[in-house]
Amino acid sequence: MASLPPTPRWPDFHPDVPDISDHDSFGEVVRKLSFYFTDAITLPHTFEELRMLPSGRVLTPLIAYLADAVHHPAVVSALLALKAHFAALEETSDEPGVNEARGYACEYVAWQFVTSLSEREAIDYLLFELPPKASSAGSTEGTLNENSAPNSHERTPLLESTQNGQGSYFGTDSVNATVSASSTRADDFAAQFENLSALEVASVSNSKKFLSQKAVQKIINGIWRGDIVFWEAMSVNSVKRPKLYNRKRADPFTRLRVPRYLKVFETLFFTTFLALYYAVLVHRSFAHITVAEVLLYIWIAGFAVDEFGEWNDAGQTSFYASDFWWMWDISIVSVGVCFFFLRIIGLVSGSTRTIDTAYDVLGLEALFLVPRIFSLLSLNPYFGTIIPCLKEMTKDFVKFLSLVLILYLGFLTTFILLARGVFTPREMAWILVKVFFGASFLGFDVAQEISPIFGPPVMLVFIALTNILLITSLISLLSSSLTKVLDHARDEYLFIYSVYVLEASTSNRLTYYLPPLNLIPLGLRPLRLFLSSERLRSARIVLLKATHLPFIAAIGAYEHFAGEKRGSRGVSIGGPETPGHPRRPLRPSLNPLGPSQGTSHDPGAGSGATASGRLHYPHRPQTRPGHLESEPQLKPLVLKLTAQVEQLTALVAKLQEQHEATMAA
Repeated sequence: MASLPPTPRWPDFHPDVPDISDHDSFGEVVRKLSFYFTDAITLPHTFEELRMLPSGRVLTPLIAYLADAVHHPAVVSALLALKAHFAALEETSDEPGVNEARGYACEYVAWQFVTSLSEREAIDYLLFELPPKASSAGSTEGTLNENSAPNSHERTPLLESTQNGQGSYFGTDSVNATVSASSTRADDFAAQFENLSALEVASVSNSKKFLSQKAVQKIINGIWRGDIVFWEAMSVNSVKRPKLYNRKRADPFTRLRVPRYLKVFETLFFTTFLALYYAVLVHRSFAHITVAEVLLYIWIAGFAVDEFGEWNDAGQTSFYASDFWWMWDISIVSVGVCFFFLRIIGLVSGSTRTIDTAYDVLGLEALFLVPRIFSLLSLNPYFGTIIPCLKEMTKDFVKFLSLVLILYLGFLTTFILLARGVFTPREMAWILVKVFFGASFLGFDVAQEISPIFGPPVMLVFIALTNILLITSLISLLSSSLTKVLDHARDEYLFIYSVYVLEASTSNRLTYYLPPLNLIPLGLRPLRLFLSSERLRSARIVLLKATHLPFIAAIGAYEHFAGEKRGSRGVSIGGPETPGHPRRPLRPSLNPLGPSQGTSHDPGAGSGATASGRLHYPHRPQTRPGHLESEPQLKPLVLKLTAQVEQLTALVAKLQEQHEATMAA
């Protein structure tokens, strides 16, 4: 009698989950989690594979532990920071794909943790900012501690090198490792994410899979529409904290920080900027400065101050540079400043040539200003997908040009030596550039003049190498880049959209002046020598309300006529990519904002905060909100499926008995 082969089983190996305490520093949380992922993920996996059993089964204990027992406010930031850590290790690893899989595992666990939260809790965890080292010493809210490296700054490398490119950056690969083995490195690593929220850490670490999940996008859409705000009152004692917008209690001037309104005002600013730009170039004054030119200088200065403020508010240069348009903005300011100085030098010296050069420099402004006006289209799903394609193709093209330049210099040297006395080096260089970009006939025409013997064959090799081999290779390379981005088109678009929303809304400044009105409060800076910070802040608030009243009136009129009635509970969330169907409103959870966001609650009043001032949710739901309402409908379906499974099991057992009887006979 033949025996049936045994059913294969997946090994049930699970590393020990880390013991994360509410008192641990951010660096310590990162260190403990890194050991788990190092032990748990030993083979390459994609994010989609981790979402399906059994590949992601090894992460289930950690997800359950975080959802049930961990209340550390920086746990999501720690998981996403580890994504950057493993991405850096992947570049020097001897096991291709393993560290990349660990980075995907970090995103997957962070996403699953967010889905276990209520909407109120998700806001608290995703928008919790990591304080700098100076304010975290002795803190009880799970932030950086006094062991952070004293010389860490935003230009410090994210990760130091490890032996043989393997192992953990934190000094060991064991969950049970001692704290002394890697606490210093953990704090050094944590210092790179100071002043960033979990969503901003996701942007810095390129956690595009995490940012594209619906639970995360719901929070980002709420920020985009102004349903989630960071400032509720325009007063001296206002404290930044994320919360649901309440129209009855909120100051209307806080609506200036809503990203979708900022995008509209930004487009109007650039449109006026372009009109002044054309007015100055059309009327080229060589004798004096015109009114349009003065206004253009004001617009350039206002934009430069606003751009500096955005860089300062970003907290980290890496987060500021994650925006696609930052190079355009810097270029606009640089060209404008060059024009201003050349123009002043030309007027003072009376040099017509210098003034003419200044206008030529200003002509370059259109290369950056015109595309910047249409940056609003980047929030459209179609154009938001094309932009990442252009970005990746440009990167590959620049890398490919290094090979082209090497070959070009070799042929250029040869042709210059062969054509000495016939063509100058400058003429020869220009001829080869034309040949490279398709003017092959020109190369054949001058080949005999270069050298009767070696000119034609060397030129033939150059044309065949450039116009056939290199150009074909370049087209294939760019096609591959385009396909790679299009395969993840939704993730790429949502990443660009998320970065813009976060940059536009997470500033630590209470008073935000729209350019060019942001030049007005610069006059208050000398008063810092005489007035206290409270009185100076009050003066800025009064000045803001006096200068921005028309903008607030326009916002109020739009919200009124658009029918967006916002109350303490009737808020909605949606963004540019949200389809036109009724949106499910955000429901405030039973747990109010914890003290870590800047408020205080009575421990005995049923709030979600402990006496020590830390986020604490003892009854965190284990499923997404709304599942409990459908439980009565799911129960009959589950019972029906159970009965069908039992019938199928009985049928299989009967067929197996018949098979064994036949084999025995």
